[in-house]
Amino acid sequence: MIKIAVDAMGGDNAPGEIVKGAVQAVNERKDIAVILTGRTADIEKELVNYTYDKAQIEIREAPEVIETGEPPVNAIRKKKDSSIVVGLNLVKNGEADGFVSAGSSGAVLVGGQVIVGRIKGVERPPLAPLIPTEKGVSLLIDCGANVDARPSHLVQFARMGSLYMKYVVGIENPRVAIVNIGAEEEKGNALVKETFPLLKECPDINFTGSIEAREIPHGGADVIVCEAFVGNVILKLYEGVGATMLSMVKKGLMSTTRSKLGALLIKPALKATMKSFDASQYGGAPLLGLKGLVVKTHGSSKANEVKNSIIQCISFREQEISDKIRECFAPESNINEQN
Repeated sequence: MIKIAVDAMGGDNAPGEIVKGAVQAVNERKDIAVILTGRTADIEKELVNYTYDKAQIEIREAPEVIETGEPPVNAIRKKKDSSIVVGLNLVKNGEADGFVSAGSSGAVLVGGQVIVGRIKGVERPPLAPLIPTEKGVSLLIDCGANVDARPSHLVQFARMGSLYMKYVVGIENPRVAIVNIGAEEEKGNALVKETFPLLKECPDINFTGSIEAREIPHGGADVIVCEAFVGNVILKLYEGVGATMLSMVKKGLMSTTRSKLGALLIKPALKATMKSFDASQYGGAPLLGLKGLVVKTHGSSKANEVKNSIIQCISFREQEISDKIRECFAPESNINEQN
């Protein structure tokens, strides 16, 4: 049984959608147990609405809540009984195999590094969500954790991302590309120009060069490397364009009697296509490079995304990704210690 701690108080739709997602997860998978961290009374009020195996869900009291606007470092230090801190400590102490939160991104990022801790040799843990493409999925790394990354950080992102795609997604020898404004090696800003030759020389990744933003939805690479500012813009634009296109298609199909009749005919195919480009089905973004599993989901997450974020922890745990990253960076750790 894999145990996943879930922040029941984090996000715009907490605790209702969070609890609902947890129930859906345990009803779908009998090999998962969920520990909901938060205010017991509020959680129990939601749980009474559902049928589930009581042995698969427990509550861990956490009376405090870290709000989105709070300074992350101060919040982690002062609110020891918050749902985020309690959940992270469950991972640190080995009581849970992973932690999922839709709460304060800053608090999850800071808490993950301070409480769970970084793997030796990892300079900066990146957030790495799976995004839908024409060919399946790609890993966008980093999408929000390190806005002032250095070339060495991006190289580590590429290595960690390759391990994730190989062992969790099952892509042998995943293609790695760096986000750029052109395909030519000499293009890009200072960070990209410094990082490009380092990625070319990296022996344990399959570096294919630069990738322009328009090639990302076509599946031009399996691991898309960038610093967090660029990655976050790509992710948010991706989501915004997807939602807008869906809205416009629905509006167009409902505009006339003829289009409504046509909509009935294409509805099954259209629904399947739209579902394949729904990012929520792939869960949240793991914070790679930590000693334990920490997953950040959107603040606006509904039950389906929460459920999928919990379920994605199974592959991460079964494939022991943290251990594989630790092994990958072990030589660097030894060098650092010697220096």
